Amino acid sequence: MLDAAPGTPGAQASGVVRGVMLTEPKTLPACASVDDARAVLAGDHVHMVLLTQGATLLGTLTGADLVDVPADEPALAWSVLSGRTVPPDASAGVVLGLLVRASSRRLAVVDADRTLLGLLCLKRSGTGFCSDTDVAARAADSTTRRRTIL
Repeated sequence: MLDAAPGTPGAQASGVVRGVMLTEPKTLPACASVDDARAVLAGDHVHMVLLTQGATLLGTLTGADLVDVPADEPALAWSVLSGRTVPPDASAGVVLGLLVRASSRRLAVVDADRTLLGLLCLKRSGTGFCSDTDVAARAADSTTRRRTIL
């Protein structure tokens, strides 16, 4: 887990990760293939795939993890957990600063047993976190655009 201590101020810094995380992140089953993971990562706003077994997070994947990996390989074999998770009670401000400094935008939110609780998504602007409302609005806009095209 990311080691985040209290202290650093920033956008949305007044709370903890639990208060600013996405509560229904997209997941793939741990048995998914590399090709399955690539298909999910092809989405415009998807930067990290979460591999789960039940409610337990077993691995995460970014596009960089899958460079030159055969499509039919099991995705879990190429997944990473270290440095890609954060506890729900970590300071949102501290984590914001860590993400900006690391040029990273996603962290899986897990409890001590690695139960997946959510996903922390730094906005492209780097000024705050995506919300469930933001994601729902994007999905509704995308659906509307698809209907208009058809």
